[in-house]
Amino acid sequence: MKEDYYEILGISKNATASEIKKAYRKKALEHHPDKNPGDSKAEELFKKSAEAYEVLSNPDKKAKYDQFGHAAFEGGGFGGGGMNMDDIFSQFGDIFGGAFGGGGFSGFGGFGGGGQRRVKGSNLRIRVKLTLEEVANGVEKKVKVRRKIQATGVTYKTCGTCGGRGQVTKVTNTILGRMQTAAACSSCGGSGQIIDKRPSDADAHGLKVNEETVSIKIPAGVEDGMQLKVPGKGNDAPGNGIPGDLLVAIETQDHNTLKREGDNLHYDLYISFSEAVLGTSKEIDAVGGKVRIKLESGIQSGKILRLRGKGISSINGYGSGDLLVHVNVWTPKELNKEQKEFFERMNGNDNFEPRPEKSDKSFFEKVKDMFS
Repeated sequence: MKEDYYEILGISKNATASEIKKAYRKKALEHHPDKNPGDSKAEELFKKSAEAYEVLSNPDKKAKYDQFGHAAFEGGGFGGGGMNMDDIFSQFGDIFGGAFGGGGFSGFGGFGGGGQRRVKGSNLRIRVKLTLEEVANGVEKKVKVRRKIQATGVTYKTCGTCGGRGQVTKVTNTILGRMQTAAACSSCGGSGQIIDKRPSDADAHGLKVNEETVSIKIPAGVEDGMQLKVPGKGNDAPGNGIPGDLLVAIETQDHNTLKREGDNLHYDLYISFSEAVLGTSKEIDAVGGKVRIKLESGIQSGKILRLRGKGISSINGYGSGDLLVHVNVWTPKELNKEQKEFFERMNGNDNFEPRPEKSDKSFFEKVKDMFS
């Protein structure tokens, strides 16, 4: 089981953005690999701290994490886990303000120590529409994606401007002393390499467009507007760069008869006056197929029947919601002579006088129960 992000950084759930940033900076300095050479445990803690900060520093991701926990980033990921060293060090410009020559200490990915920086390719974004049944059960979708890949036969050589580091440094004299800043190399775009030879079907970066079928595993319980991440299925980066990601926006389609509210589903069932008086059984829609329910005689309009476990599976893995059946007694608007005479005879009949029992809840009580 993954550790809680707040516990990793040693902060409370009410921590402000500045407190989150300060806590991460402290953890990153404490566990940085350069300060703990050969210590695999420190490196693991360094990565965990970075992953926690990557989520909690982003208001949208933080809101999803607070609501769904780690499950929000499973099943293809929603942008939270599996960070590599390049992702981590890309945070350092903001966290450490360039205090370490543009993003870190030495020896990792070209950040201040002479190593070559690995550039990440651009992300791709697609939208996937899901039916209510697919949302309830989870589904694997195969989609065609046009992504840029490295062309066959392209070769690269070390960038002469930055010497393969991917960045250039500049030293300036200020009233506070000599200040060193670093920026991505403009000649190679930060990759440390430039094209030596490229085939005719490649663009200026040695890439070509290729159509690929990508399989996306979508977990049960996703909601409209959520975003999944398929790592490495975005555009390739030039040279030995890291491929970007495929970002999948979820769009849910309306169901003809079922309405979703969180993990619960709602169904409006209309029955006739005679069915309400005599009782009946009805077949209704559910995400797993049709189900038959029994209505006792004398059932009242507005009664809510709860079918437990017939709703949507929780994205947290906490079981499933319920199917709430709202009973509506349909009153006929027109009557023939015989029907009208019958109801006229029933006017004033004690059996037709409303006598709500204590167990019959008011509309407001029903609404309160429904949302509790």
